Amino acid sequence: MHIPVLLKETIACLNPQKNENFVDCTINGGGHTKEILKKIAPNGKVLGIEWDFQIYENILKQNIERLEVVNRSYAELEKIIIEKKFKDVAGVLFDLGMSSFQIEESGKGFSFNRNEPLIMTYGNTENTAEKILNSYDEERLEKIIREYGEEKFSRKIAKAIIKARKTKPLKTTFDLVEIIRQAVPAKYQYSKTHFATRTFQAIRIEANQELENLKIALPQAVRILKPGGRLAIISFHSLEDRIVKNFFKNQEKEKQIKIITKKPIIASEEEIIKNPRARGAKLRAIIKCQEKNQNQKM
Repeated sequence: MHIPVLLKETIACLNPQKNENFVDCTINGGGHTKEILKKIAPNGKVLGIEWDFQIYENILKQNIERLEVVNRSYAELEKIIIEKKFKDVAGVLFDLGMSSFQIEESGKGFSFNRNEPLIMTYGNTENTAEKILNSYDEERLEKIIREYGEEKFSRKIAKAIIKARKTKPLKTTFDLVEIIRQAVPAKYQYSKTHFATRTFQAIRIEANQELENLKIALPQAVRILKPGGRLAIISFHSLEDRIVKNFFKNQEKEKQIKIITKKPIIASEEEIIKNPRARGAKLRAIIKCQEKNQNQKM
């Protein structure tokens, strides 16, 4: 079951009011959206964007009133807004974490605890984890694992992947886990964080171009907001948070927005006990400045 992270805090930052319209760029299980819909009743609407077709279908089956769902990437945010004629956007939300469904039920190899095909894509992209691991050269693999995974043994892991695939192609998550196990020191295998975590994160980010898509979507999110509208973003690792933090700082300097979370909001110990995936979550939020400070046009 997908439990929305930092739900109360997110709603407080977005401050949804009666009859307002919102966009949830990463609808996942719909937890945040359902709460927003309660606040914006009776006529407020939410446009939900979900790139993962399986999750998109699951949301559709729920027949949630006043919710329109689109199976696209949030990198196309402005285009979607125009196509759907969705106007007067009072708030935008990004929850950048993977859903429980993707990890536990998708069968796409997001988890190193399940022996599944190396897919790791949200949408119908051709650049699967299997393709990345079996076709990228050693230098490129090392860079991805080092930069996207912040993995200190990136060189050894990349070298081990190249060596292993000369014998046979990598096909499953357990193939990759075993290669990582052999590449890293024995002591590293018993650290608090699973030794495959960072490499899996790096390959997933590359497969979905997650950081690039976020950079593309952030300016669009500000542009589609009406003056006084709010943008809230929940990130789960330092690379995403750094992008969001720097974008907000630059936009505030240009007087486009006002930051309302000077420091990121993190989950309480109580929430972490109930929902361990909230541990790494960071929430940042802004308000779009009034029209007199706006030079951008949609």
